[in-house]
Amino acid sequence: MDSVATDLNSPVEKYTFEGHSFFLKRDDLLHPDFSGNKARKFYYYLHNDFPHITTLVSYGSAQSNAMYSLSVLAKMKGWRFEYYVDHVAEYLKANPHGNYQAALANGMQLHEASCDKQIFGDDTLFLEEGGRQKEAEFGIQKLAEEIQAWQKTASLDRVNIFLPAGTGTTALFLQKHLPNCTVYTTPCVGDEEYLKQQFSMLEANENNHPRILSMDKKHHFGKLYKENYTIWLKLQQQTGVVFDLLYDPLGWRVLLSYPELFLKPLLYIHQGGVLGNESMLSRYERKYKDNV
Repeated sequence: MDSVATDLNSPVEKYTFEGHSFFLKRDDLLHPDFSGNKARKFYYYLHNDFPHITTLVSYGSAQSNAMYSLSVLAKMKGWRFEYYVDHVAEYLKANPHGNYQAALANGMQLHEASCDKQIFGDDTLFLEEGGRQKEAEFGIQKLAEEIQAWQKTASLDRVNIFLPAGTGTTALFLQKHLPNCTVYTTPCVGDEEYLKQQFSMLEANENNHPRILSMDKKHHFGKLYKENYTIWLKLQQQTGVVFDLLYDPLGWRVLLSYPELFLKPLLYIHQGGVLGNESMLSRYERKYKDNV
């Protein structure tokens, strides 16, 4: 925890799922405490010094992957970490687990209140929900460079890249820095219009925006779907890799509905987030364990 290699790099491995061969960028293996897309998004803050900063402030949900990653970053930097949520379920308060428990153990100060960034002084670093900020490009550009180096080694000129999206920040900056690849994503938090708005807040040039794929049926973020649990179990059975339960199941359901993407070499980005599986998995098992 005291130090993380400043040259983040993750392996690319080859797997087969449901008869489709694909490559997997294992960002879940970057570091035990600082991995996945949040390690990429917050790499700028890890890599640089901020001598005037004493406090890190952000907001979001009580089981957010970003919340946990920020608690790690703050601990590494010796900063106080203030995090704001609209609500914490009474069950979670009584039975801390997952990202919530781990962030508290790292010293997070949690507030059930709205976050007004105007009240903080010059010694405070304020980060948007989920790591949606321009500085995220710094670490994601490095991810793009790793992918380009892998392509060269593997003699692959053009690759289809897929990853599910929350704010879409990672997919956006990947497409910007990988002009010879096509980056595909699917909205997990909102709809297609929401995702387009998120892209435009960071990058006005639509030529740098990823391709958005969606399912016909509306998907509610955080809701339990039997199809999600089923495909998550299949992924683990067929690949031996543990995926995130919140984003990856929808990502794979969408990806498999567009089999033409596998006609070119396909690289799926594993964005970590598996610490949050603890809370989701217990919910799924209570509801569906005997029905899958």
